Amino acid sequence: MKVVIEFYRTRIADDAHAVIGREIVDAVDLDAAIEIARVLARTLNMPQWPDAVAISDADGATIYSSIIAAQADIDKGPTS
Repeated sequence: MKVVIEFYRTRIADDAHAVIGREIVDAVDLDAAIEIARVLARTLNMPQWPDAVAISDADGATIYSSIIAAQADIDKGPTS
């Protein structure tokens, strides 16, 4: 199935959403689309780290949405 994966930032004050990344992909099912979204969240070149993701079907209906956990800073070791 063809799905649209959108990554966006939200502004807490008024719940405004700004799309910062959008990809159209083919996925076998919703679980596969979610896994693709997880990979893209880490690898897609976006201007900011996304707060959330939404997956829509070919008709534009949202079939999944979720908050994305903050990016872990794995490049740095413990601070002293």
